Amino acid sequence: MDIIREFTEHLLRALGRMALNPFYYIGIAFIALQYRRQIILERKFFSSRLHSLPREVLRTMGWGLLAGLVASLLMASTGMKMVPQTVLLLWVITLALMFLRVRFLCLAYAAGVLGILRMIVIHIPSYDKATGLLGWLSDAVMGADLPSLFTLVAVLHLLEGTLILIQGQRLASPLFVESKRGRIVGAYHLQGFWPVPLFLLAPLSGGTLKPVWEPLFSGNWQVLSGWDFLVFPAVIGFSQMTISVLPKAKLRQGAGLILIYGTVLLVGSVVTFYWSPFGWGLSVCSILLLEAIVWYGARAERHRTPLFINGKNGLKIFAILPGSAAEAIGLVVGESLYKVNGERVQTNEELHLALRLNSAFCKLEVINLEGESKFASHALFEDQHHQLGMVLSPDEKTLFYLEERPFPFSSYVRRKWMGVIHSKRGADLGSGGR
Repeated sequence: MDIIREFTEHLLRALGRMALNPFYYIGIAFIALQYRRQIILERKFFSSRLHSLPREVLRTMGWGLLAGLVASLLMASTGMKMVPQTVLLLWVITLALMFLRVRFLCLAYAAGVLGILRMIVIHIPSYDKATGLLGWLSDAVMGADLPSLFTLVAVLHLLEGTLILIQGQRLASPLFVESKRGRIVGAYHLQGFWPVPLFLLAPLSGGTLKPVWEPLFSGNWQVLSGWDFLVFPAVIGFSQMTISVLPKAKLRQGAGLILIYGTVLLVGSVVTFYWSPFGWGLSVCSILLLEAIVWYGARAERHRTPLFINGKNGLKIFAILPGSAAEAIGLVVGESLYKVNGERVQTNEELHLALRLNSAFCKLEVINLEGESKFASHALFEDQHHQLGMVLSPDEKTLFYLEERPFPFSSYVRRKWMGVIHSKRGADLGSGGR
């Protein structure tokens, strides 16, 4: 009972430190800006929003808290050799990388950079005698134990892959983009970010906590002055685009690659624990493998045919508004609207005319994902969406599309349409217009 009370007291103090940690709120603010931008673009393209900012932020915070608790429990068995200065340095590196490219807001990139710095500092003569700022940097760099640090990165990515599989379609946001042939097509921006509060059991100067087990990566804890919970807020997440694969399938593929990535890092951490020079390779691989995943996804998209375009089977369903009639009758993204009230429809104008044939009721014939016909019907009401809540793939009359290019972080705090192009005039509204 004394051990339980001791752990509880230390954990409550750690919760208080996390509540006062500014980096945790920086992560939440970044995620809120991401969803804010997403909702702004949805309103621009579809005159409706498919997501709610408060709901999405609260959802990501809840799942991030759960991931943090699971990661903290898993890391308790291995221990964590890291000093508070190292935690601060990791966040400084993360924020610097984020301003270069938003998707670099990931612990794996910061850990890779820190690992490379550590392997360099080891070979600098008298690095441990530096004073002032250089001395602080030296202590922060050398305060990271690469096996335990990359074990943490591996655990977080294994949890990230699991979260992607669990949350699936909620991570997809529809957009219009220009294909390689100059045609405007439907695309899905797939992104998920979670703020993860970590409470890592670590040997700290002045710590009084005495675990009853010996963590794997932290040496002989009996000779250390004491242990405590090291508070470490982190952000995990991913971002990619697809025009050729259904969002669910693309997310499964991405989750699989992230799970493989986490497993590779976990194995590399064990190798580094027994053979420290391998830290060079592990640090470099943590960055290159993530870049390889991004490159592979982009390359696959360039060599595939766009999926969300209208064709001989009718109007391709691009998105379904939450709570709409289309959702109620079981229509699915990727299906094609073939007939409405017995009339074939291949343009938006034909759809609207067909819906007017019966002002109180509509009958739909839809080509499903297997290429087979299915039938649905629904009553019509004055206050419902004019297309039953269906967002259809773009046609030649589509006015706007999003330019595919990286945007600086500063664009996320402006209300201007970042990279939105007017297809008729060819004017980039991201430079000044709305």
